[in-house]
Amino acid sequence: MSRTGRRGRRWVRAWDDLRGRSGRRVVDLVRGQVAVARAGAVLAHSTAFGATGRSAARTRMTVVEHEGDAARAELVRALRRVLATPIDREDLFRLSRSIDDVLDHLRDYVRESDLFGPRDLTFAVEPLLAVIDGLDELESAVAKMLDDPGSVTVAVLATRKSCSRVRQLYQARLTELFAGSLEMDTLRERELLSRLDAVGRRLGEAADVLADAMLKRSH
Repeated sequence: MSRTGRRGRRWVRAWDDLRGRSGRRVVDLVRGQVAVARAGAVLAHSTAFGATGRSAARTRMTVVEHEGDAARAELVRALRRVLATPIDREDLFRLSRSIDDVLDHLRDYVRESDLFGPRDLTFAVEPLLAVIDGLDELESAVAKMLDDPGSVTVAVLATRKSCSRVRQLYQARLTELFAGSLEMDTLRERELLSRLDAVGRRLGEAADVLADAMLKRSH
């Protein structure tokens, strides 16, 4: 590309930044990444109550994972081009990585539920619903970064509440398992519960990153 062409593109990016378009673009890309993670959680939830077969869900999750990788890559490319971002670039990278970790653990949960093959997955229904709720609240928080930054904290707290719900359900179910007889399915379920707990913890990390970033922005 010629020097004139590069200069022209820089002016376009600068003009977009001044008009707020770049910030909006970044927010939309983060929301898109959250939406893909949510699709993974919905798919995992559909296996828990038998609406989707485990093998089919595992195959479909591969596609969802690729969509998540593409969404993250697009965000990274955008961050290299824009001049102004709604929060620090470092925080955006951390937020994106945490969202990606949520999807990675959901992928592992779906794969392991197929590999381990416990008879019943209904124990995962409520934790996965809590994850879906938490992702919805996280998406809402991200959407408010530009137009209503003062309300981001409320949405983030709602995300954290969902994460706490996942942990509570995990602990309650473990208590039930440990009170019963030790069987192979008990061990299988415990492994899958631990995976769901990891999903909740990664989602909580995403919420914390966003809360910290908004606090820095306010100073």
